[in-house]
Amino acid sequence: MTSPQSPLTILIAADTYAPQVNGAAQFGYRLAKGMTARGHDVHVLAPRGDNGKSYTEFLPEGTVHRLHSHSVPTHVYFRVCLPWEIKKEISLLFDRVQPDVVHVQSHYMIGEHVVYEAQKRGVRIVATNHFMPENLNPFLPFPQWLKDIIGRVSWRDMGKVMGRADVVTTPTPLAAKAMREHAFLGNVLPLSNGIESSDYSLRPGEAVKANEFSTVLFAGRLAEEKHVDVLIDAVAKTPVRLNVHLEIIGGGEVKAALKAQVARLGLDGRVKFFGLASDEELRKAYIRADVFCMPGTAELQSLVTLEAMSASTPVVLANAMALPHLVQDGRNGYLFRPMDSTDLAEKITAILDLSEAGRRAMGQASFAMVGKHSLEGTLDTFEALYRGGSYEDHMVAPKDH
Repeated sequence: MTSPQSPLTILIAADTYAPQVNGAAQFGYRLAKGMTARGHDVHVLAPRGDNGKSYTEFLPEGTVHRLHSHSVPTHVYFRVCLPWEIKKEISLLFDRVQPDVVHVQSHYMIGEHVVYEAQKRGVRIVATNHFMPENLNPFLPFPQWLKDIIGRVSWRDMGKVMGRADVVTTPTPLAAKAMREHAFLGNVLPLSNGIESSDYSLRPGEAVKANEFSTVLFAGRLAEEKHVDVLIDAVAKTPVRLNVHLEIIGGGEVKAALKAQVARLGLDGRVKFFGLASDEELRKAYIRADVFCMPGTAELQSLVTLEAMSASTPVVLANAMALPHLVQDGRNGYLFRPMDSTDLAEKITAILDLSEAGRRAMGQASFAMVGKHSLEGTLDTFEALYRGGSYEDHMVAPKDH
């Protein structure tokens, strides 16, 4: 789709970006790809994924400028850019690219300094927040009282940086409420990250071989706040007669501990770790799965859950943060009490005990619910915001995101 108006030069600033695997990185990639398809000149500014000088690469989704970055000892892949190393590069990039609008994906190093540079030059700023302080906690080797202080400072910094934007968005009403309360940002527009549901459905004439055993699927970063250990414990508590298997797709800092847990529980033959998967492999895993589970407690939206729902898969989700917006209890799946593996096991069992027709009906309900999260609708709204649309213009955007 190409806009009938003149194309824009868009600079997307992302402190995490594909091929990194997390919601913010995947959203940034889909945003760039979608805006390029609409005829805009898209530039992405992101850290490079390894050591070395800054460089530029020309990719299908746009021109990606990779900044010199540094590894973080407590994280497998996250990289940070130091302000004194990138400020001049950002200024020179503005000179070269001359963006009409910038869209920052966080208030951290790159996002922060792109906001400052854009404000100085009078360039329109759209800011989207994908962050919760809980996302940082596993990587901070400090006592909880100090983590709480860091969390409050993070919220304050978010308000300081994103308060300079013309429009601020976040994926769900719950996240918008948190930003108003903790970052003291007045107007925050809830706007879904968006999903192209047809990408995850069976194609005409396509057949995907079913799993041999009843299978629960988890996909995502193997991080502490995802609580995959609770899911593994739950699988161990499901009835022996069901012979429930678990597939885990993704990598991360707790993978070794999860593997040790599987061995300790004697589940080696029932739990498989697949590491990172291609888009097509992940799509087929969603389609094959009998149940998708997200036990995380810090999800601002959970794109992987939307992807699984797009594949017509029933879901069992933690009753925390934004996840309750994705479940109509008993219709497309169930919510379970966070951190309660016994309750999770009961909810998984309830779905697997259904007839094939019953599970299929739940999956169809999942698919129907994804409609409100249309990627095209999200891109339409962002395009309008880029051209000068306001918070007030779009408060009729889809709710319950």
